[in-house]
Amino acid sequence: MTASVNDERLRRWRLVLGGESGADGTGRTLTGTDAAMDGALTSLYGRSAGGANGSRGSGRSAGLGASAPSVARWLGDIRTYFPSSVVQVMQRDAIDRLGLSALLLEPEMLEAVEADVHLVGTLLSLNKAMPETTKETARAVVRKVVEELEKKLATRTRSTLTGALDRSARINRPRHRDIDWDRTIRANLKNYLPEFNTVVPERLIGYGRASQAVKKEVVLCIDQSGSMAASVVYASVFGAVLASMRSIATRLVVFDTAVVDLTDQLDDPVDVLFGTQLGGGTDINRALAYCQTQITRPADTVVVLISDLYEGGIRDEMLKRVAAMKASGVQFVTLLALSDEGAPAYDREHAAALAALGAPAFACTPDLFPDVMAAAIEKRPLPIPDMAAHQ
Repeated sequence: MTASVNDERLRRWRLVLGGESGADGTGRTLTGTDAAMDGALTSLYGRSAGGANGSRGSGRSAGLGASAPSVARWLGDIRTYFPSSVVQVMQRDAIDRLGLSALLLEPEMLEAVEADVHLVGTLLSLNKAMPETTKETARAVVRKVVEELEKKLATRTRSTLTGALDRSARINRPRHRDIDWDRTIRANLKNYLPEFNTVVPERLIGYGRASQAVKKEVVLCIDQSGSMAASVVYASVFGAVLASMRSIATRLVVFDTAVVDLTDQLDDPVDVLFGTQLGGGTDINRALAYCQTQITRPADTVVVLISDLYEGGIRDEMLKRVAAMKASGVQFVTLLALSDEGAPAYDREHAAALAALGAPAFACTPDLFPDVMAAAIEKRPLPIPDMAAHQ
């Protein structure tokens, strides 16, 4: 091993292990940028998890304290020395480990942080405690994240669902101007006559004429308990995208122990998010009861329940409502989460009961959501991911 390779390895181990100069058996002293990176890491991870002033055996004992200026400087440092993805992890750890949520109520702090879905969830949970001087800055932070998500998710969602809507609306006795010639030709290739170099279209496939009419109704029913923060953010963005499609009538309902219909705010997902109140209990049965009253075309309706299924209401009534909706022709989808974080903690008994009704519960990533909705619209089996726990 060359000296330079060995030196780089010791440097990396020194950054991982922390400690005072030359400590941890590496014999390595950090200087310059390395020392600054180590200081930023020490401020966050150099104390015991149980207290603000304790220290780990490694010897790291510095901290951010409760000073807004020192935290602001730290936020600037980590953005200088680490990539955005690492910065977001460190910010979340700082909020969780050091109780920095209160500092996010200050405008100068919000201007310094790296905005992501998890930060939005934290801001929404602090919404009611947020002073007026901070709300404008908080909304700007939330809007930045929402606009980035819309830009990322909207095009694929619209194209995927438009295709599903067109396929679900195809008819076999179309008028001439409504014929889908591409699918018609493919469906009649067996009738090809080589002597005439043509295909005899015995079976015509076309689209319904009312292409701009509402073809499907979607009800997003979202659990706004604290553990569902990221799901609320993504669902609100998807709700706004769906609402922008003329052929889908979208309704968005959020609930804890109360039920709030935010459909009239779907043109602006930021308004939707600030209309939620993360935290509190859960009454799924009450939320589904409200959703039932909004269904006018069961056979053309998709209900998406996004919840970890920890029901605080009447369990049997909840299951009866799901069974009744499915019996009427409603396509019912249960998502344990709508985020990139995988399956959360959830009520396995309720998940199993829903699966027995033909409504398996599974965690869904934002990238998979358009495909799930397309399958529900076309009444196909849902593309349940392998990691989904839906027993």
